[in-house]
Amino acid sequence: MIAAVVGVGLIGGSLALSLKERGVANWIIGVDNNTVNLAKAQELGIIDEGSTLDDAMKRSDLVVLAIPVDAMLGTVSDILGKAREGQVIMDVGSTKHKLLQLVAGHPNRGRFVAAHPMAGTEYSGPEAAVKGLFTGKTMVLCDVKNSDEDALELVEAMVDKLNMRIVYMNGEEHDLHTAYVSHISHITSFALALTVLKKEKEQGRIFELASGGFESTVRLAKSSPDMWVPIFKHNRNNVLDVLDEHIRQLEQMKELLQSEDYETFYKLIQKSNKIRKILK
Repeated sequence: MIAAVVGVGLIGGSLALSLKERGVANWIIGVDNNTVNLAKAQELGIIDEGSTLDDAMKRSDLVVLAIPVDAMLGTVSDILGKAREGQVIMDVGSTKHKLLQLVAGHPNRGRFVAAHPMAGTEYSGPEAAVKGLFTGKTMVLCDVKNSDEDALELVEAMVDKLNMRIVYMNGEEHDLHTAYVSHISHITSFALALTVLKKEKEQGRIFELASGGFESTVRLAKSSPDMWVPIFKHNRNNVLDVLDEHIRQLEQMKELLQSEDYETFYKLIQKSNKIRKILK
């Protein structure tokens, strides 16, 4: 099978490596507006060749859209319009509701499979691509009832070969839950980094004293704004909802410290420890 990966950064590049390594595809065509990234991806062996989108559409069996959400919304209809018979188009974007609304009435809607691999790192670009990024992780497939049976089967078989587990959701469910388990983590990390940079004037002290706890909490602040601003933009309502609750919890903790109510604070932390039963 020939696969085209549109966007050869962290997710697209890692997927390209995995598709080849797991025998899902025997040839990978890379497509990217950034010619430097495209050349780098070929130099690193992530893709077999770089090409234009039109050429890749004509030659590939599977087209994976691994580009920022804004770019996805601006191009997916045109890409679906160029889909050949039997060709499968899938995305790996972090928000789904608006995307699925956009393609809902498209004549080639059945050739599209909406997917989101729950995997990643704080780095970007083709240099960030890693083998095995998806192993043991979850792939969310959305609104699969609107995808053609053969298109869905191809993607499900691919996910199985990548050793991932599948969760099925609709677009609204996906965006709500990812706001709570992914998007809030990133926005909190950005805020924490800004807080420390604002308050800690002696930046050298940060590096001297920062331990594993701080590093693991703030590492997501290294993530690219090119990727994350569109995610926050298109999942705005859900992110605002989770932010309201997060701020409420922070304000409660602040009030307990101000009133020196350490007994209640203790109970709050105990309550939070229940997350251990979920995340083992």
